[in-house]
Amino acid sequence: MQKPRGKASLRLALGLSALLIVFSLGAMALQYRATAAELDRRERSLLAADLAGLAALYDQRRIISLRQAMEFRSAAAPETGMLYLLEGKDGEKLAGNIDALPEGLTPAPGGIDATDPVAFTLTGTPYLGVARELRGGFPMLVARSRAPTEAALAATRAQIFATALVLVALSLIAGWLASRFVMRRIDRLNRLADQVAAGDLSARLPGPRADDEFGALERHIHTMLDRIGHLTRAHGRLSDTIAHELRTPLNRIQGKLDKLEGDPEAIAAVSSEIRGTVRIFDSLLEISSAEAASGGGTGLVPVSLSQITREVSELYEPLAEEKTLEYGAVIEAGCKVLGDRNLIAQLLSNLVDNAIKFCRAGDAITISLEEGPERHILSISDTGPGVPAAEREAVFERFARAERDREVAGHGLGLALVRAIATRHGAKLRVLEAEKGFSLQITWPKLPAEMG
Repeated sequence: MQKPRGKASLRLALGLSALLIVFSLGAMALQYRATAAELDRRERSLLAADLAGLAALYDQRRIISLRQAMEFRSAAAPETGMLYLLEGKDGEKLAGNIDALPEGLTPAPGGIDATDPVAFTLTGTPYLGVARELRGGFPMLVARSRAPTEAALAATRAQIFATALVLVALSLIAGWLASRFVMRRIDRLNRLADQVAAGDLSARLPGPRADDEFGALERHIHTMLDRIGHLTRAHGRLSDTIAHELRTPLNRIQGKLDKLEGDPEAIAAVSSEIRGTVRIFDSLLEISSAEAASGGGTGLVPVSLSQITREVSELYEPLAEEKTLEYGAVIEAGCKVLGDRNLIAQLLSNLVDNAIKFCRAGDAITISLEEGPERHILSISDTGPGVPAAEREAVFERFARAERDREVAGHGLGLALVRAIATRHGAKLRVLEAEKGFSLQITWPKLPAEMG
């Protein structure tokens, strides 16, 4: 089985990481907005305090005291980042640290207060200020630089960006590590499933069980396999016992029947029935033997699948010609497997014999063997009556026969034995879709390179 790439666990880990990143970035964005709002409130508060002081002086001595206060505060403006300007009725400068109002800024009539401050830029520096035209026609401007606030917000944005990069990297690493951890645990279960699928019911996961959900799952699987193994062994022992116990008395009856004298045709008919029944028991024992050995390499040796296929194909060619069937084989040389030569030959014989048995004159039978990228691919196809789609999987069960084939001689164990032998060798059966007839594909594990 192809090893899973962990796409689902990786997608889950990446999804959780993305969710964590989105939540974290959202929290940082909210924090940034709160910081920006607090800095803006602080700026407006400081501007309002400065204007309140100037308003108090203006109320006492009007323009004279306001002019003196602005001249005094202008001297400290480079350190505080403040702008001050007081103009006369004719637009001349009376006090302040700038010569004229910034372009586009029009003073609004009113008193000295912090209502409706405006933002503007002067020589590249952002400011927040209040421009008023005092009674008597005296324009005034008081503004506070936003450069420190903008610098603080820029530093905050840079810190958020750097934190986001680190968070993304850490989340991806954490997600990858979590995915790897989960995949290691899943791979253990998949390896066990592969062994069981190959027929090794005795396979178990090595090492102690972890005290978590995966450990509990492993214990449940082991318990289930123990139960299945017990039932399978009991079923196999029962089948073997029945086959052995019934075959022996039937052979004795056959021996006594051969000594009887009477109607030769009746004796021959009874004898034929007994031999057919014995063959059924022999097939059942062969199936049980193959199934019992499934999943293990005991008794298997390197053999040429190409040679066995060619020999079986040539063996049945005369029978196909006698039945006037179109018979052909395309067999690629050099296909080797680890197997039992006699069992493989029996598998091929059953398949070719079935095809010849059910095909009519003029039908075609094709045998092909080729080397695939991972496995050898053996295909046997015919253009005979085929098997109804609903019954294709059931044909590999013991005693399974299509309803329309009841009149054809047989006992329905041939394909069951084919499946047991294929499982014994780790091969996989697949019924292919065909417009007409029956097509079966068997993929065989390649011979390991070190044994070639």
